[in-house]
Amino acid sequence: MDTLKPIFDSHAHYDDAAFDEDRNAVLSGLPGRGICNVINCGADLDSSRTSIQLAADYPYIYAAVGIHPECVKDAPENYQEQLEELLHRDKVVAVGEIGLDYHFEDNAPRDVQKAAFENQILLAKKHHLPIIVHDRDAHGDTMEILRKHKPSGVVHCFSGSVEMAMECVRLGMYIGLGGAVTFKNARVPVEVAAAVPLERMLMETDCPYMAPVPFRGKRNDSTLIAYTAARIAEIRGITAEELLTVTRGNAENLFSIQK
Repeated sequence: MDTLKPIFDSHAHYDDAAFDEDRNAVLSGLPGRGICNVINCGADLDSSRTSIQLAADYPYIYAAVGIHPECVKDAPENYQEQLEELLHRDKVVAVGEIGLDYHFEDNAPRDVQKAAFENQILLAKKHHLPIIVHDRDAHGDTMEILRKHKPSGVVHCFSGSVEMAMECVRLGMYIGLGGAVTFKNARVPVEVAAAVPLERMLMETDCPYMAPVPFRGKRNDSTLIAYTAARIAEIRGITAEELLTVTRGNAENLFSIQK
């Protein structure tokens, strides 16, 4: 199965409460269902630590640690020191999920979010690690910061235009695509999926969120990448196996994971 469907899920949240009742059953079963690797992403210090523990418990899982923009307002003053300590733990391969989210008014003020984003980018560069970027309704400021620092990494759950995607690629970033490309009336995600160079594309779930059609609104998991891959392969005129193989290699390169 792993040979037929080399699925690398570059962005998951298996620490989420949606998996509390059956987490071990789900995670123990994924390798037998074609999943080769998963990056479990932290959103705050606690979930970052949980991601590290999941990586310790399951050989195919790796961890990213970071403060999500929705969590910046609750981060302790010494969050950078605590994150830096976590970066030395086994199987931590990225700083994330970090970025900007201007969608919710009760998030931290924009200047505070931008400062936290930049601080964590600098931390990642200090430790020669890629970043995993969250960008919601903040395209302009996100691009300004990426242009300034030119980090390695991925813009996950990409929601911008083709032009923005291509600029990210020119900056050396990867583009993370998930279930949105399967949604009805998903015009821009389809255009992005067609335009992004295959060697700069990553597959992701953002599980338990963003399940693809025909599972939209239900709990997502890494196996459902197969549906997203089938749609992107159709858009690009290639096979799903080719897409999954190339994107697996891309993820292994970005996160420095040995085959």
